[in-house]
Amino acid sequence: MLVLLPPSETKAPGGDGPPLNLDELSHPELTPVRAKLADALVDLAGDVPASLDALGLSPRQEDEVARNAALWSSPTLPALERYTGVLYDALDIGSFTKAQLAKAQRRLAVASALFGIARGGDRIPAYRLSGGTSLPSLGALRTLWRPVLEPVFAGMDELIVDLRSGAYAALARIPSAVTVRVVTATGRTISHHNKAYKGMLAAALAKGSREPSTVEALLTAASKAGFDVKRTGEQEIDLVIVH
Repeated sequence: MLVLLPPSETKAPGGDGPPLNLDELSHPELTPVRAKLADALVDLAGDVPASLDALGLSPRQEDEVARNAALWSSPTLPALERYTGVLYDALDIGSFTKAQLAKAQRRLAVASALFGIARGGDRIPAYRLSGGTSLPSLGALRTLWRPVLEPVFAGMDELIVDLRSGAYAALARIPSAVTVRVVTATGRTISHHNKAYKGMLAAALAKGSREPSTVEALLTAASKAGFDVKRTGEQEIDLVIVH
């Protein structure tokens, strides 16, 4: 099973690992696009106003441009420790035991605008790049990623649980994936706490003693973990939240 998480705009600073080495990341077939994007971000960072404009940042966020400038030299962290924010607070990777962390690094991955897929244990630096960005030198990220990312997902023989948000789902279509909606008891989509509930579900699936390989097994695993889930389509699940 692979649980595919959305990334976050915010990243933990620093790190305790060596600088980025693309050859050590999972899915080496993605290396050429990763390298092209990383070089483009570093080059763009040489022009701060242009970077702010392309990345949709305000002048108060120049530190994000500085992160991109240091992409090849800054320290790294495992992907599950690099991303921060509501979903990752709910995931609470810091509370995992050593055995649970090993499972999480196998079962969880992050959909990344820069890396395509960052597996849980892949060491990456802090950076700023959103899924909907169009870089001056390369154009829309969707155009770059789809031809290489979609075959990677198509070649996976495990159950994929797709928790991505819209901008990242657009980088690669995964027809075989199980998608999850967070809804109220009346079926209304929940937006405000959506990320938190997805983070809690991801944590439960990462820690579980069994690894689901079918939609029915996924429903069983989520139910045993205390979630109210129901199947709404062949590849669709609703996570029902009662307030």
